Amino acid sequence: MPELPEVEVTRRGVAPHIEGRVVRAVVLRRDGLRWPFPDDLPAILAGRRIITTDRRGKYLLVCFEHGTLIIHLGMSGHLRVLPPGLPPEKHDHFDMTVEGADSTQVLRMTDPRRFGAVLWHAADEGALEEHALLRGLGVEPLGQAFSGRLLFAQTRTRSAAIKQVLMAGDIVVGVGNIYCSESLFRAGINPKTAANRISAARYDRLAQAIREVLAEAIVQGGSTLRDFISVNGQSGYFQQSYFVYDRAGVPCRLCGAPVRQIKQGQRSTFYCVNCQK
Repeated sequence: MPELPEVEVTRRGVAPHIEGRVVRAVVLRRDGLRWPFPDDLPAILAGRRIITTDRRGKYLLVCFEHGTLIIHLGMSGHLRVLPPGLPPEKHDHFDMTVEGADSTQVLRMTDPRRFGAVLWHAADEGALEEHALLRGLGVEPLGQAFSGRLLFAQTRTRSAAIKQVLMAGDIVVGVGNIYCSESLFRAGINPKTAANRISAARYDRLAQAIREVLAEAIVQGGSTLRDFISVNGQSGYFQQSYFVYDRAGVPCRLCGAPVRQIKQGQRSTFYCVNCQK
């Protein structure tokens, strides 16, 4: 599944091609994906100018004056910017044609498993932050509100394992499985440690590790996951920097001990028992 870095890489990839442009047409090739497509979406967007793009957690936001298009890539979705007239393939479910002063382009969403989403939040429905999919999300890990102090304060009553608490998304959003494992390794924290047993000083190190890991992954184009394709077709290469993720049985890059793999909340966790206490 594309995680925060992959979604941010996607946002940065599509932004220069759609921001400031006017939507000329929207084509929907099925009734919906994970949820139904909004009623009359082509009419809602036609003739409207895209003001900017943004991201909230793993949700890509395409912002208009009269509302926001909310896109989630699901398990296998990706966006591409294409020239008009290119015939759709089997899993191409959504096209948005945009026109600028110099060219016309198509933003196309492909989603083989159909766990993605294209939704609409009208401005007159209230603040975007109150949308059902967004209002329960924690702070952005790359934003100013995120800190070790926040993690420490929000985990005093949480006895669940720190990895599961981070991935719950209600304290900090977008720290998915890959980058959670890598951040905990960088901070030297065992993923099985109860969240309320971690000191403030260690949370400071963890917050810094999360920031560093996510920022580095974005710079490197994310990770080349099985179902993720970047907008320009280039592969991300952060996976070449993994210290623990998907390296079960391989010697730790720091101490040489075999990397271990366990299951937490039905997700695989990778860690070094020597480096992570």
